[in-house]
Amino acid sequence: MSRSRNDRRGHRELISRRQLLGSAVAAGAFTIVPSYVLSSNGRKPPSETLNIAAIGVGGMGRENTKRCADAGENIVALCDVDDKFAAEVFAEYPKAKKYKDFRRMLEKEKGIDAVIIATPDHTHAVIAMTAIKMGKHVYCQKPLTRTVYEARKLTEAASEAKVVTQMGNQGHSGEGVRLICEWIWAGAIGPVREVHAWTNRPVWEQGMDRPKDTPPVPDGMDWDLWLGPAPYRPYHPAYHPFAWRAWVDFGSGALGDMACHVLDPAFWALKLKYPVSVEACLSMRMAGKEWEKVGVHETYPQASIVRYKFPAREGMPEVKVVWYDGGMMPPRPEELEPGRKMGDDNGGALFVGDKGKLMCGCYGRNPRLIPENKMQEYKRPAKTLPRVENGEGGHEKNWIDACKTGAPANSNFDYSGPFTETVVMGNLALRNPYELLEWDGEKMQFTNSAAANEFVSSPYRQGWML
Repeated sequence: MSRSRNDRRGHRELISRRQLLGSAVAAGAFTIVPSYVLSSNGRKPPSETLNIAAIGVGGMGRENTKRCADAGENIVALCDVDDKFAAEVFAEYPKAKKYKDFRRMLEKEKGIDAVIIATPDHTHAVIAMTAIKMGKHVYCQKPLTRTVYEARKLTEAASEAKVVTQMGNQGHSGEGVRLICEWIWAGAIGPVREVHAWTNRPVWEQGMDRPKDTPPVPDGMDWDLWLGPAPYRPYHPAYHPFAWRAWVDFGSGALGDMACHVLDPAFWALKLKYPVSVEACLSMRMAGKEWEKVGVHETYPQASIVRYKFPAREGMPEVKVVWYDGGMMPPRPEELEPGRKMGDDNGGALFVGDKGKLMCGCYGRNPRLIPENKMQEYKRPAKTLPRVENGEGGHEKNWIDACKTGAPANSNFDYSGPFTETVVMGNLALRNPYELLEWDGEKMQFTNSAAANEFVSSPYRQGWML
């Protein structure tokens, strides 16, 4: 696909935020009619069925969209920059309007009530902010954003706009994470002072240089729109459709991909918010050298360990949370029976308390006190947290129900925003490895590293804004 220099610099026909917001005001505010107000034929009135648009439908967005459609909601518009990648999904919803540019879709489709965002990480924030400021409810895949600053701003904007939000960490709707909360709050392992969490990611290549060749942009793909706010670079299949997670300009690495699942039980059960410090070490192969002590530049490392420290809060002691990826693992606990696996195939977490240890798999699945005889002897407390119908599979429906009732969704941005800040802060530590970085959460800055503060936010390409 041929593009002029102006195109590459973002000087294309852009719909300004002022135009978008003006259109939203003209369209009027969206109001849900209470469930007891029925039409004369007994069917749901139109305002009880959400008109949903999905943005980025070739990957996980396909499943998010299907679950909303299966719940009886209207899929009125679909948006993807790659016609070929999204072709099967486009075919599944023949009545939905099709778009490449989410801004044109939101400007033209006046009846959209809510949006699903399942694009690469680097475009989450600009899309979500546009939708929020237009009064749309938002379901955004994890991690909520690529930078700490973006997560903070989305959290604030959603609260101000009073829209219903949900991050796509579906384990937060599951049974396992609720059991972990209830057991820890009931004192099953005493005060928790350490958490170790790990994943098998990355399952894509990391730690390499930028490709030098410049293959043509595939037919039907708008590469400039795919880049969005990221700095311009030529198209390459090393970025799209799968391996964008590896690249600092586009993704959040193994940490961003999986920590929103694996660390979720710890963040909820231990009532965490802002850490007071973070430090990281990594394995990176650069120019033929392994374990070189350099920060992350083009891609995230092949393996890393990130250590967070959180202050005492709400009657709970200071706690250390350690993240491992790329094959790194915490020491095997002595209490774990020989031959028994730590976590599951995707990862897991180990809670270390004064009176025992608790282990679970990814998403908080299959939580168990260890050793197993402790689990068998444990008298479980009453279930006090509300359950979500269909658990992890009901995460989208939980958001839909919240849109209709006004109740907060499970992983709304008030929760998932600060959680995302913590997750992606680990990537700041990877840019400044082997340093103890001290963090002031309220001021959103490191108090001892001007270099690390450079990456709390990232500049946007001309023509894009938050």
